[in-house]
Amino acid sequence: MNFTTSIKNFVSDESGQGITEYGAILAFVALLVAVVFSFASGTLTSAISQSFSTIVSQLNNLNATTAKAAT
Repeated sequence: MNFTTSIKNFVSDESGQGITEYGAILAFVALLVAVVFSFASGTLTSAISQSFSTIVSQLNNLNATTAKAAT
């Protein structure tokens, strides 16, 4: 295999293209989240905090119920 063939194969190989596109999409979504947080001025932060607190509380209740059932 000569140098020209190696370069042609390298240029035509698109195996890493998908991961690059996913990275670009992830960067765009992160930018959108940053913009939303900057415009929400704290209201979104408290809503997310309340949601996570509710989830933690429900998981703790589930854990307690499972522990009671196991005994």
